[in-house]
Amino acid sequence: MRNIILSILGVVLIIGAVYIGKNIASSKKKTRPVPEKVIKTVFTDTVKNGKVQIVIPANGSLMSKRRVELYAEVQGVFRTSGKLFKPGQEYRQGETLIRIDASEYYASVQSSKSNLYNSIAAIMPDLRLDFPEIFPKWQSYLNGFDLNKTTPMLPEMTSEKENYFITGRGIISNYYNVKNLEQRLAKYNVRAPFTGILTEALATEGSLIRSGQKLGEYIDPTVYEMEVALSKTYASLLKVGESVELRNIEHTETYQGTVSRVNGSIDPTTQTITAFIEVKNETLKEGMYLEANLNAKEENDVIEISRNLFLDTEQIFVVRDSVLDLIDVKPVYFSDSKVVLRGVPDGTVILSKPVPGAYAGMLVKQYSIKKETSKPDDSKKEAPLEVSKSKKAK
Repeated sequence: MRNIILSILGVVLIIGAVYIGKNIASSKKKTRPVPEKVIKTVFTDTVKNGKVQIVIPANGSLMSKRRVELYAEVQGVFRTSGKLFKPGQEYRQGETLIRIDASEYYASVQSSKSNLYNSIAAIMPDLRLDFPEIFPKWQSYLNGFDLNKTTPMLPEMTSEKENYFITGRGIISNYYNVKNLEQRLAKYNVRAPFTGILTEALATEGSLIRSGQKLGEYIDPTVYEMEVALSKTYASLLKVGESVELRNIEHTETYQGTVSRVNGSIDPTTQTITAFIEVKNETLKEGMYLEANLNAKEENDVIEISRNLFLDTEQIFVVRDSVLDLIDVKPVYFSDSKVVLRGVPDGTVILSKPVPGAYAGMLVKQYSIKKETSKPDDSKKEAPLEVSKSKKAK
């Protein structure tokens, strides 16, 4: 009997322990909370189509528009002139840059002139007898002939007999031989083609100059050009005469230039087109590096937004009834940070800043400045006063 009672008590204890354990286990189970829908706040802007000036950025170094490389066409010793032949030396138009010793060659030119004079003087008696009508003009030519000056042009021949007679005496060939020598004699003095400055000097006074030797470089420091290479997509946008804003690297100085020339061909290796920007300023120097903004074209009925808002599918996000949606747009021009679009209706609400993880159908809330600047509720300010009063009453 005792064993039966103990067995019944053991079974009851076991059943009770199981029941209590189940109750304890069930009491620890918590219902999983339902996640609240998070609505992101987005920055928006209302579309208003208008005019956008397309600006093409470019950069390059300045080069003088009028630039001359000086070469020697004759041989001789470099003689001193009025100014030192050194970099930075200024010259006026027509002033002698380089003077090469031409004393020996000058003597040969004078000898040829003398031979021409003698050959004309030798035919004067025949002209007096056979061609009395043309004798006065040839006599006048001889009277005006000066060996120390440039040989004057021969009198004009009015008849075939005169032409045959003068040519048969070898006067025409002697004349052009003298003119050829005079042209070469002029090359012993290199004169400044325009007012400018010498930027490079490769010869010194007293040295022997050889034919074909480079002597230096000469530029006009008043007008400069900057060569820029632009993508071929801008070829149809560039126009000669367009105003260009130029800035130095430090962005401390601004200059105004104009597009002077646009190359008619595209570089096949780089697929770029070359444009030349002309600029005038006394502070500019050759070789300066400048940045340019070219006003290529003005587009109508377009908007300009950040490139971060433009998708690869040529779409942008818009907000319709607090829901994101996508619309198709047509890109007109891309810059480093902006894109010009066409095809967005006026009044459309678009994103002004990108939203991470955005997708069509996403619930959003437009950012409002009023919520940030709204005044706090007055009831919240009065609550602490009531507490303090109750404490004093106690």
